[in-house]
Amino acid sequence: MLPNLTLVIQGLAFFAVAWMVMKFGWPPIMAAIEERQQKIAEGLAAADNAQKNLAQAQDQANEALKEARIKANEIIELAHQRATQLIDAAKNDAIAEGNRQKALAQSEIDASSNRAKEELRKQVSVLAVSGAEKLLRREIDATTHAALLEELAAQL
Repeated sequence: MLPNLTLVIQGLAFFAVAWMVMKFGWPPIMAAIEERQQKIAEGLAAADNAQKNLAQAQDQANEALKEARIKANEIIELAHQRATQLIDAAKNDAIAEGNRQKALAQSEIDASSNRAKEELRKQVSVLAVSGAEKLLRREIDATTHAALLEELAAQL
């Protein structure tokens, strides 16, 4: 065999195999590569979307947390106001009850004072009649005695 003929046949065989690979092998390989590139691009886009969604969700969570804190502060302020109102109402009730107790005690003191004065008047009138009886050295009857006591009580 001739070396040139071998070289030509090898060249033809190479081109035939290259043509068959390009015709039948290359398109599926390129399709697989393009599919892989598309999946990678979709994955990167999905990752970007997920990153954006995560940032939005975090912003929403921060906003919700801020609103919750504001509402909590409002509730705490209302509770403080209500507590102050309750304390003031309790103070006012206690003052009113104290005044009522004071008035009741004062009326009891006045009643006791009046009873004591009345008792003293009776004792003074009895002593005065007794003294007058001793001075006059005579007995006074019961009706005259009662009339004198009433007159003396009225004067005192």
